[in-house]
Amino acid sequence: MRSRGRLDLVRKQKATQSAALFVLLVISGLAIAGPSGLLAWSENLRLLDQRKAQLAALEKDRAALENKVALLHPDHADPDMVGELLRSQLNVVHPDEVVIKLDD
Repeated sequence: MRSRGRLDLVRKQKATQSAALFVLLVISGLAIAGPSGLLAWSENLRLLDQRKAQLAALEKDRAALENKVALLHPDHADPDMVGELLRSQLNVVHPDEVVIKLDD
């Protein structure tokens, strides 16, 4: 009876050690090949650089749009901007201007 108790204890210890080894191997595998592991590190850096470039382009576009909005403020609109928009959107010209159409 006593040896059976020891055998059960040894089996429990081996099962615990095997489970701990399995968990350690899974964690190690994820650390190397997981979505944020060592193998994905360079891909993540490339994506980060790409996103930074996109962000810089969007910030540049936003600054240009903010400038355009400031030029079209109703209280102090820029006459050049207003004239440009009238010509491009409403096809309006001054009587002394000459329009030359170019074939595309």
